[in-house]
Amino acid sequence: MSAEKHILITGGAGYIGSLLTGALLRKGYCVTVVDELLFGGDSLAAYLPHPNFRFIKSNVWEPRAIRDAVKGEWPVPDAIVHLAGIVGFPACQAVGRQVAWRYNVEATQRVFEQAVDLGVGRVVFASTYSNYGLAADGAAVTEESPLNPQSLYAETKIAAERYLLGQKDAATAPLLFRFATLYGISPRTRFDLIVNQFVLEAWTKRELLIYQRGYSRSFVHVRDVIRGIIMGLEAEEETIRGQVFNLGSEDGNHTKDEIVSLILKRLPETQVRYKDLTFGGDMRDITVSFEKIRTQLGFKTELTVDDGVREVLHALQDGLIRNPQDTRYRNAQFIVQ
Repeated sequence: MSAEKHILITGGAGYIGSLLTGALLRKGYCVTVVDELLFGGDSLAAYLPHPNFRFIKSNVWEPRAIRDAVKGEWPVPDAIVHLAGIVGFPACQAVGRQVAWRYNVEATQRVFEQAVDLGVGRVVFASTYSNYGLAADGAAVTEESPLNPQSLYAETKIAAERYLLGQKDAATAPLLFRFATLYGISPRTRFDLIVNQFVLEAWTKRELLIYQRGYSRSFVHVRDVIRGIIMGLEAEEETIRGQVFNLGSEDGNHTKDEIVSLILKRLPETQVRYKDLTFGGDMRDITVSFEKIRTQLGFKTELTVDDGVREVLHALQDGLIRNPQDTRYRNAQFIVQ
């Protein structure tokens, strides 16, 4: 190990974690990834020869998973980025409340407790703007807005947040990011996210079926999320301790119709059909404020949804992603198999 700082990433083989790993290695960090490899480990294969990379196959819900991962010659991590969990409302619904709670709430508590015992400086927690649910008055939600979960997934994230915010005076500093809906390509791309999914369906089927047509959501490129996480890792402790930040940009607030328009610009032959269907799940119709992360961390996004549409489409057209319909690109379908 030759890096000055050591970051441990739980769920590091996933959509965000695999991209974050590469970004941190390029910046000179040492990175330990802890992952159970539910979706395989191809996303990490390119990092294996790197002298500052280490992989530990483990389930973070296990009581000693973090302690055991830092045994050996490498020092205690300066920070833990906790990404592991069951992500998204379909995946949580598929496994049920007990399992979702175990991996999204209890595992978070165990990771943080071990971080405190080991003397880790900070824990960065991946949460979601799903926690806001449906906005009552149409005003942009801020980090101080009431939480109105519409899904089991959001319920588990809120419970984990409450635990961590209750630990803001602990020796380990908690930092919480509520991510907007992600899009874009990573070493482990997901096609169960709206922008990526719409591009895939338009490309493969030349058809889009849209539900909840007028709903507004907030979107952020996965590479911008990586930049935000790293800014959180490098910020002064007093700036981030016990803080919640919406991670995204006002430029990323879009309706589904606007997303469809961006896709039709490149795939004009796509037929679009709409259905007025309401279904139980992660219903969000909100505009999100990102003023806090902009003013306190100096964060600004660099990529737009249009950039993401172009990127995903090129990856599909050029054959860079094999068998994109494979269930490993969709969290929920893989878990229920």
